[in-house]
Amino acid sequence: MDRITTLFTAHPASVDESFGEHFLFATRFSGLLFAAAGAALVHAILPFLFQKTASQIVAKLYDRTHNRGA
Repeated sequence: MDRITTLFTAHPASVDESFGEHFLFATRFSGLLFAAAGAALVHAILPFLFQKTASQIVAKLYDRTHNRGA
């Protein structure tokens, strides 16, 4: 059982989060990636819409994550 617990807690601990905190962060991260993908898809069809939306979301996510656990 300890091995299973470790599988769920080792990585979150490496970024100073509990499992629940990490779950919420990763869920929000996923939602923002989904929004960026949707904006990019709409932009591909209608290039006058969402001209910077996807790249701004990706940059924001990078800023929040590139030094986590360092």
